[in-house]
Amino acid sequence: MSKEKLRFWQERFAKAEQAYADETGRMDEREALYRGTYNDIQPVTDNDTICKHEKSRALYHIQNIVAENVEAQVNSSIPQPKVTARHKEDELKAALIENMIRNELNRMPFETMNDLMERMVPIQGGGFWLAEWDSTVCSHGFAGEVAVRTLHPKMVIPQEGVYSSINDMDYLFLKLPQTKEYIERRYGVNVQDESESSPEVKSAEGETPSDEMVTQIVAYYRDSDGKIGRFSWCNDTVLEDVEDYQARHLTRCADCGELKPADSDVCSFCGGGNWEDRAEDFEEIYTARHFSGGEISAAERVVDEQGRVRSVPTKIPVYKPDVYPVVLQKNVSVFGRFLGESDVDKITTQQNTLNRLNQKILDRILKAGTRVTLPDGRADMTVDGEDGVWRVSVSDRNAIGVYEFKGDLNYEMAMRSQVYNEARNMLGITDSFQGRQDSTAASGKAKEISAAQAAGRLESKRIMKDAAFADLFRLIFQMKLAYADEPRPVAYQNERGERVYDEFNRFDFLERDENGEFWWNDRFLFSCDTAAPLANNREAMWNNTTAQFQSGCYGNPTELDTLILYWTKMELLHYPGAGETLSILQTKKEQLQSAPPPPPPPNGGVPQGVPTAPPNGEEDPATMQAIMQQVEAQARADAARDAGMDANIPL
Repeated sequence: MSKEKLRFWQERFAKAEQAYADETGRMDEREALYRGTYNDIQPVTDNDTICKHEKSRALYHIQNIVAENVEAQVNSSIPQPKVTARHKEDELKAALIENMIRNELNRMPFETMNDLMERMVPIQGGGFWLAEWDSTVCSHGFAGEVAVRTLHPKMVIPQEGVYSSINDMDYLFLKLPQTKEYIERRYGVNVQDESESSPEVKSAEGETPSDEMVTQIVAYYRDSDGKIGRFSWCNDTVLEDVEDYQARHLTRCADCGELKPADSDVCSFCGGGNWEDRAEDFEEIYTARHFSGGEISAAERVVDEQGRVRSVPTKIPVYKPDVYPVVLQKNVSVFGRFLGESDVDKITTQQNTLNRLNQKILDRILKAGTRVTLPDGRADMTVDGEDGVWRVSVSDRNAIGVYEFKGDLNYEMAMRSQVYNEARNMLGITDSFQGRQDSTAASGKAKEISAAQAAGRLESKRIMKDAAFADLFRLIFQMKLAYADEPRPVAYQNERGERVYDEFNRFDFLERDENGEFWWNDRFLFSCDTAAPLANNREAMWNNTTAQFQSGCYGNPTELDTLILYWTKMELLHYPGAGETLSILQTKKEQLQSAPPPPPPPNGGVPQGVPTAPPNGEEDPATMQAIMQQVEAQARADAARDAGMDANIPL
């Protein structure tokens, strides 16, 4: 059966790979254009016959506008999660999911992966994220972790004819370069005699097969019940055949269904030795466990008809994501294409024309120079002495001429500038967006508007990136919900800037309906926080917070409570030394609050030197205002004296 299934999937793979061949055939050329190593010059006109000789000629000087425009769009910021609860009672859970995903972004090398995707996506039109549960990762207290990696478009072969979405496919294939030792360690299959069938997926440099590597083909498919299966092979060797691979698989006794002991091949219940792998629809809970709706009771011990005692656990449904673990990040969506539109494809003709012009300019400059004409038939004129003196007759001297040849490059340089601007305009990149001098912007505000317009044209690419990360965030949450049996630590800072240590427990998302049935609450909306780029720019946030403080948004800047609020915000934004300043201000406030109240002033509560009200009881407003000002001043002085501070120093 395995051989028949292998042939079935090999035929499907060959058909899908053939249908995708036109797309993969362009990928190495795009990479070469980006690196500046593509040396073929295509004719720019019908009469451009010189290109026939220059196609095999190395280009020694290239203005790489492909790389320049790709690098101008690189965005190093990593989108941050935003999780929205569909019900009010789930808001705290949504906040916990956000913090858990932020911890995962910090745990994994997303900076490196994002840097790679920022170039791969505009070059090829798209890139892929692969997120799976790695059960081999074990640490103290828990087993398994989410593992995320990037995939080049060469490595993903879609189903033939399906261009809308990965989730609309019945199957798709991955071509993964793996070491032979990894295959044996992961699947227990010896592939030392196998060869590397597709070395080209490792790079764009024309890799030769390695004796240490093989190409693993992985097929993800959706069966008739909507479950995701996985079948993989290497050449003609089957490595894995798992139906419903996202379910929990346990080894049970084929006779009685008891779990296999970890240290024995004999069933502890019936004594049998026949074992089989089963995809579990329910989890068995043997010990009491808390969940969001109360507590799951421990397993009950019962005696069967043969008098054997066995534990009857509480069963809860198994959570399965039932989605492909592959996420596509497009550059720009295009109807009828699986990948997005490549920026390299848009400006390939401009790069070719620029290469042609540069080659012509170099040839004209190098061929220019000084030429000497000699008398006819006297090309063998000799030179006397070290000074290089020609001895010629008068008639020959008049026949000697010196001519200087100069190449007029005005037309070529003008055309070169025009082609360069065409390429940038095609992608919507301006001088202001690149931070270069912009002659069209006469003021700082005009330059800001120009950069904003360029950013607006590139907004579609940022939307596609955020959409891909939102799908990736949901996938990470689903895998945690499905496989993270033990609570996982989650650390974050609250709104007061305090460090909080919480935990993600998947049983907090287990609920029971009115019929007593258990179900997993995964009804959350995933997106990206649009304010994250500003939050990641700490210097801009420092300046913005300081400007708000000075303008009085937090209160009177001279009051102690306002200063404490301001430095709390600055500590939250990781401003250097903010924590120490905040601690000093809080200590000063505690001293003021703990100081004893000032004693009542003599003379009936009126300080010495303060005029009293007239005897007839008539109140002079000016006199009363002076009295109140002096009372307040004396009270501040007394309070400062008792607290050991100078009354002239503002708090």
